[in-house]
Parts: sequence; structure tokens; C-alpha cells
Amino acid sequence: MTRAVLILLFFANLAYADARQIDDYQWEGVERVVAIGDIHGDYDHYMATLKVAGLVNNKGKWTGGKTHLVHTGDVPDRGPDTRKILEHLAKLQKQARRKGGRVHTLIGNHEAMNVYGDLRYVHEGEVAAFKTRNSETLRDRVFELHIQNLEAREPERVANLPADFREQWNEQHPLGWVEHRQAWDPEWNPDAEFARWVLDNKVAIRVNDSLFLHGGISGFYCQNSLASMTENVHEELRDFNPQEKGFMLDPFGPLWYRGLSGVEPQADPETVTAILAQHGANRIVVGHTPTSGVVWPLYDSRVVVVDTGMAAYYGGYVAYLEITADGVFAGYPDGKLPLPKTDQERVPYLEKVIAMDPSNRYLQKRLKDLTNPAVEELAADAADEGAESAAGENQPEATQIPICGISR
Repeated sequence: MTRAVLILLFFANLAYADARQIDDYQWEGVERVVAIGDIHGDYDHYMATLKVAGLVNNKGKWTGGKTHLVHTGDVPDRGPDTRKILEHLAKLQKQARRKGGRVHTLIGNHEAMNVYGDLRYVHEGEVAAFKTRNSETLRDRVFELHIQNLEAREPERVANLPADFREQWNEQHPLGWVEHRQAWDPEWNPDAEFARWVLDNKVAIRVNDSLFLHGGISGFYCQNSLASMTENVHEELRDFNPQEKGFMLDPFGPLWYRGLSGVEPQADPETVTAILAQHGANRIVVGHTPTSGVVWPLYDSRVVVVDTGMAAYYGGYVAYLEITADGVFAGYPDGKLPLPKTDQERVPYLEKVIAMDPSNRYLQKRLKDLTNPAVEELAADAADEGAESAAGENQPEATQIPICGISR
């Protein structure tokens, strides 16, 4: 081996050594971090976002080098391509690692919902993706077992079932439904592929000086460690009890909380300061709350929302967050913009984003709210999704939320 080759190998190894994993939840020295939000079953816009960010080529293969890609949760529901996306992410994770990069997929409320059986937002295409030539036979068998269980528990009800009961049941359980549950629900299948994937993922991680998670951290959980947040969710997913409104279903827990994203009751700025100090970070990056086309900073850029409405259901907006040694940027199909460092700088930033997408009426409304003394609001879509609360129960008043406490 020549001296020149040895020198090249030395510097290559030195570069790889810069990025180091501190523990299961923390990485430092990463040269480039890209964050994207809720994909919601939309493969085309997911792939378009990765391409714009320079992470994949036209064949969908990793070109991001040592970049760490963070997806803040919510791959499934609302779109037809969840299975395709998950299969691609699995390949991408392997490809990235071979190049010194990483793909981090975090747990969102919709991943959890699919595991514990809340299927309100499952798209018909997500079910159809599992359909095979054996689906009808499998569904017939499940129906037979259903009737047998009913006869054992409620024989009078079985005797009085409507004539079209089977037809109604088939409509509620289309072909592929059984296989979908076998892939997601450990009670249907102890080796459920996508349930295992969820349980391999984290709730929150720190990469360099940025903390990433799906919903947010409220004052109730300000002092919880990254490990405890993941362990609590994993534990409750493995032994789910719908009668217990625990950590995972708490509307102020990390999968559901929107108070960091501008939704009432909003987090106190002191809580943001305490969270950052607790985890040694300078910013918190979250998804969960759609912004309709803009990477949106709050609390003087100490919080950044990356659920830009990537999925067609929310408008199909392509955007990403980029963090490098050169600064923090919002990436769009027509170019990158430096992220504002203060709330006062958001108006000119938003005007530049609107110039790239002048037909986006949600951004026009956001600009109007910013430039008027009225309280800033997120897009109407965010309010709609806010209705999908975990527990459907009354939330405590903002004054009841501690500045910084610990729940478990």
C-alpha cells in the first residue's frame, strides 16, 4: 500500500471519527443534520423531499454521505403508501450507515395508534397494500372466529344479527385488513413486523445541539430523560391497556403535545429554557402540527416545527430543515433560506417563502397574522388534526402546567 493511500485512509477515518454516538439517544460531531416531519403515507412527496435535500438519487438510493436524517414520526395513516415508505426507510437506513450517515425514525402518535389498534385514520390504500390471493380465505376464517366468540359471550345477540351483518362486517374489514393487523398488532402476531420496527425506534434523541421528537415536551415532563420517555412508551405499547391513560396517551406527553408549536395552551418560554438546559441543547425540533408549507421557528428559533404538510392530505408541501456548521436553514424546492434567529425576523423570512409559493393561501394568512396584533395561529389543518386527541378528555388549564416538572 502506497504512502498516498495510507494518508487518504487516515484522513477518511479521522473524518468518520468526528461523528460519535454518546449513547442510544445522543450523537455529537455530526457534520450535517436534515429533519423532516410527518410523511403520512405519501411516498411521492416523501421521495421528492429527500431528493431536494440531496439525500437520495432518482433511484431512491442514499446519496447523503455522512448526513443524519431525522424523521420526527408519523409515517402511517392518511395516505396509501405506508408499507412502501417503511420498506424504503429500512433500505435507506442500511445504505446510510455504510456511508457513515444515519436515518433516525422516531415514534409519532400515529405509529403508536397503529400498534395499539386505533385505526381511525388508516387509509384504504394502506390496507389494500397487504392484500394477497389468500386474503379472502383469511378474512373468512377471522369472521368465523368472530361469530364463535360472539356465540360464546352473547348468544342472544347472534340470534338477532341483521341479515346484512356479514356485508357490513366485510365493509369494515376489507381484503388486506387482517394482514395489516398482523403486521402492526402484536396481539394478532407476536412477530408483527411493523410493531417491532416501532419498538426499535426512539421517542426523542439529541443530535449535536438539537433535540428531536414528534409532539413536544410540556412542563409536566420537562425533567424526564430521553431514555425514560422512550422506555415509558415502549412499556405501554407492549402491555397496552385502553382503560389506563398513561404516559403514551397523555395529551401533554411527547407524542401528542402541541404547546411548543403555537397551539394553546402554549408552553411558557421558561419551560423551553428549562428543557434545553436539561438536555444540553440549543433547539427543539418537532413535527405533529402542520404548518402548510413552511419550516417554522418559534421562541426565537429555540423551537422549530418541521411538519410542513408533506402528505397530499395536508397539501403536499416539500420542505426540510438543515443544520450544519454554517448555520440553520430551511430547504425548499426553489432553494434554501437561513432560518430566522428571532421571532421579529420571521416576517421577511415568510415573505421569501411566499415568493417561492405565491399561491399558498395558508402562508398568506400566516403573514397577515404575523403583521397584525392578533394572536398568531397555525393553519386550519392544524386545528383539524388537533381534534384527534389521545384521550378525548378535558385538558388542564395552562396555569396548571408546571414550568418544569417530572412525571415518571
